[in-house]
Amino acid sequence: MRLGLALGYGGEPIEDVLPLVAHAERIGVDSVWSVEEYGPDAVSVLGYLAAATRRVKLGTAVMQIPARTPAATAMTAMTLDVLSNGRFHLGLGLSVPWIAEGWHGQPYARPLQRAREYVEIVRKAVARDERVRHDGEIYQLPYRGPGSTGRARPVRSEMEPLRPRIPLYLGAIGPRSVALAGEIADGWLPGMYAPEHEKALTRPLDEGTERGGRGPGDVKIAPIVYVARAATAAEGRDDLRPLFAHLIGAAGAGVRNTYFDVACQMGCEGAAHDIRGHLAEGRRDAAAAAIPDTLLDQVALAGPLPAIVDRISAWKDSRVDTLILLSRDTELLEAAQAAL
Repeated sequence: MRLGLALGYGGEPIEDVLPLVAHAERIGVDSVWSVEEYGPDAVSVLGYLAAATRRVKLGTAVMQIPARTPAATAMTAMTLDVLSNGRFHLGLGLSVPWIAEGWHGQPYARPLQRAREYVEIVRKAVARDERVRHDGEIYQLPYRGPGSTGRARPVRSEMEPLRPRIPLYLGAIGPRSVALAGEIADGWLPGMYAPEHEKALTRPLDEGTERGGRGPGDVKIAPIVYVARAATAAEGRDDLRPLFAHLIGAAGAGVRNTYFDVACQMGCEGAAHDIRGHLAEGRRDAAAAAIPDTLLDQVALAGPLPAIVDRISAWKDSRVDTLILLSRDTELLEAAQAAL
């Protein structure tokens, strides 16, 4: 198992990010992953880091599919791959309806079909074998729909790719999207993962790999794990409770919360319903308090450094290829890397 480092959602100044990344590269961390929601984008910082690093892999976890056309994503991926001399990993995700529609102004309908077609177009564009044509249910290249001139022709990238196939990861939580990752992606970025529930969590992934004519080892598993180092395990868990209460308890009309589903799958169905009920009534503290200790211990890393390092050993015995830690603690990174 390899160690990865996730950068945060806050758009930290580069003078804060760069020493952390430089330290991670120096101690042997395998990869650094940028993230995005509706603040800083996942791309810009990697262009800077590509010039400031030499060995560490650089990935997006994830670039949001609703935010960019497939061609724009292919252009970005090829550019970052050249800038990093072949160290780029393209992580893509569908985001959630309220971000796709509320922030990007894009429909969230038929997300799985959208992701399937999107990946196909990105791969065609990066491969640059021929002009890109696609006549799908979501995307058409060239576009012939309302408002088109009708005079467009298929296009091939002007840029020669450094690699004709860039490793492509899909962020996925629900079983159908996880199965799609198994079928078409090179890697899977789980939303919540626990070695204790690995067999159930990876079942749809394996169904997808079988459907795609591949084996389980063909899709790398790379979860982002939240870390809260504290004097005691209880204090670490308390730091993480509000975040997980939001993830598990969020609810919207007509929208399925797959974090809620995963919590139920991990044996926390009663607690998940309590969390949802508390949030619906505005009781945020009660929702946070309802997060089971066991769940936090399984899906996150919390507590004193020795306990965190000891817990990493359970992940080492799992199918996880890269354990991506969301942390700024250089001492913790050193200890985790040494434990691997």
